[in-house]
Amino acid sequence: MTSVASTPSSIPAPLVVFEGIDGSGKGTHAARLRERMEAAGISCGLISFPRYQSTFFGSRIGEFLNGDFGALSDLDPFLISLLYAGDRMESQTRLQELRNEHAAVILDRYVPSNIAHQSARRTGAARETLRQWIEQIEYRIFELPQPDLVILLDIPVEFSQELIRRKQQRSYTERVTDLQESDPAYLQEVRNVYLQLAATQPNWITVPVVSQSSLRSLEELQNEIWQMVRSSLPKLAGSSG
Repeated sequence: MTSVASTPSSIPAPLVVFEGIDGSGKGTHAARLRERMEAAGISCGLISFPRYQSTFFGSRIGEFLNGDFGALSDLDPFLISLLYAGDRMESQTRLQELRNEHAAVILDRYVPSNIAHQSARRTGAARETLRQWIEQIEYRIFELPQPDLVILLDIPVEFSQELIRRKQQRSYTERVTDLQESDPAYLQEVRNVYLQLAATQPNWITVPVVSQSSLRSLEELQNEIWQMVRSSLPKLAGSSG
């Protein structure tokens, strides 16, 4: 099967972003969607954020999540947001290369993760202000490209906690759960922010990970994601597969 090798540099490849609270399956589904795209002849790149081993800021994020900078409640969320924004700023060249080389690029976490995780620690007007600040830094000052499609994998916190405990050892921490994963109340607020974003942004789709108090199968979720991607991005809809 002939692959769609790339898009012209003047028309960069669309960005498909996976978002959701910890344990929702973002990395798994990002990798599987890439495999499915490639099998359908759609050349596809993939980046997972944070890039713990690849950027200066990514390494600092690992230290933050390991608790090296102190407890979550002691750290200002705006200052923490700068670490995540810096990681993507350092990754801009690589992201642009992938967009020039491929027909689509999948991102496992992106700017919405920063918004959800940091503004979850604010309420009311302060939450909205922090969202605006993060968007100002990432999209306008650092000039990161806006996502074309955001797929929110929505999962109740009680299910995410169990899936987090099953995760393999992470490179940035020796803990079973990192600084953010260990706080269910915080994760619930993060989920609330994500759902609020999904309800107000036109290019977001929400995929429930749980149905009737049970986890949905990976195959069922992947089929739903695949159909949504193809219907949301017309340039990919004509591909076979």
